[in-house]
Amino acid sequence: MAAVSGWWDDFFWGSLVVVELFFVALIMTVLFGLIGAGAKLSNSRVAKSIASGYTIVFRGTPEILVLLLFYFGSAIILTAIAQIFDPEIKFVDFPPFWAGSFAIALIIGSYATETFRGAFLGVDPGQIEAARALGLSNLQTFIYVRIPAMWRLALPPFGNHMLSLVKDTALVAIIGLEETLFVAEQAIAYTAKPFTMYIVVGAIYLGFSTIITLTVMGLERYANRHLEVWR
Repeated sequence: MAAVSGWWDDFFWGSLVVVELFFVALIMTVLFGLIGAGAKLSNSRVAKSIASGYTIVFRGTPEILVLLLFYFGSAIILTAIAQIFDPEIKFVDFPPFWAGSFAIALIIGSYATETFRGAFLGVDPGQIEAARALGLSNLQTFIYVRIPAMWRLALPPFGNHMLSLVKDTALVAIIGLEETLFVAEQAIAYTAKPFTMYIVVGAIYLGFSTIITLTVMGLERYANRHLEVWR
């Protein structure tokens, strides 16, 4: 591991980038998933069609291709808009961090859409009827009854989505974001030790995955704590 000794600081900062990317993409994933699930459960044919198209496209397209298309496509669009105001502008770069966050969130959000949709359908109708009998509005019922009940059902599969999300952050290295895999590529070019550097990256991602797994297990126990009373 002597070859890694001079790169620990770089791997540390690269790991922080992974953490930042994960949390930003996670927030957007939840938003995309809830919006998509709401659209699929709505009575609007247009909303259902858009949501279905979203899940079909992003679940059926290679993740690395989505990332590249989003990154370079966004740069082309921004450049075209900028040239309207200043024709001398040649190229406007889209920040890799935000391009990666959006692309990963769109991909994982398409899976979360189906997870949330199934979880909403799994909510006991008796809870909804009880909320309405107590005089709660549709919005109050959604916030105080449906969302908590849905999360308990969605949490196990959503934990898998979180694992996929953190692993997909490694893809962002190809568009120049200086996260752990990008650092490893630089270290390999300098030390010619690819196996060692990739082992370090693997250990870092294994650590992140373990933390997520343990966190989800704890959240599951908390969400199901009321069921333990009846056992």
